[in-house]
Amino acid sequence: MLIAIPDLLDADGVAAIRAVIDAAEWVDGNITSGHQSALAKRNLQLPEESDAAKRGGQMVLDALGRSPLFIAAALPLKIFPPLFNSYAGGQAFGVHVDNAVRIQAGTGFRVRSDLSITVFLEDPAAYEGGELTIETNFGVQQVKLPAGHAVLYPSSSLHRVEPVTAGCRVASFFWLQSMVRDDGARQMLFDLDRSVQGVAAALGQGHEEVIRLTGVYHNLLRRWAEA
Repeated sequence: MLIAIPDLLDADGVAAIRAVIDAAEWVDGNITSGHQSALAKRNLQLPEESDAAKRGGQMVLDALGRSPLFIAAALPLKIFPPLFNSYAGGQAFGVHVDNAVRIQAGTGFRVRSDLSITVFLEDPAAYEGGELTIETNFGVQQVKLPAGHAVLYPSSSLHRVEPVTAGCRVASFFWLQSMVRDDGARQMLFDLDRSVQGVAAALGQGHEEVIRLTGVYHNLLRRWAEA
């Protein structure tokens, strides 16, 4: 499941985050890499324990909490605190798979990485390259979205960030553990939720078919969810 989340952050939201993170000290991005990723990764990153990362990350989390599309698609149980990276001067991140379990430094907080998220924080016209390239069951998909837009995709997928040959690509990235572990089941629930919303818009929330479909959704969620 690969889902774009448009306008997660408006222009003011992007500017507020950039004001915080642009003024901070950036370090080698391999501070959070596993062994395999370290072989392929060339970028800069905010230290996850830095004040700027925490402040910017909370702004991203607040925006996610206001997004019905994100909630419906991800069914989040636990979210790893958002991180921030930048690519410039030919930097890239080669093909890799995200670690299955992410552990927050110094806390022991663990998240099974079911889904990965990238929130774009730079105008795509301001840099060349930098596409997020994801290998899916339907072929290779390249994602380069406007600032403030996000993309949600399975952490199990092979993916890479193409070299940035001009300008600077800035983004937030992180992982989440869904209440529904299985990607196929999560996709079915998302499709059903969209259908329920469509029928409700046509017939009204109180229509018996809307109530029936809503019951099916919640009974399936009850069957599959881990809480």
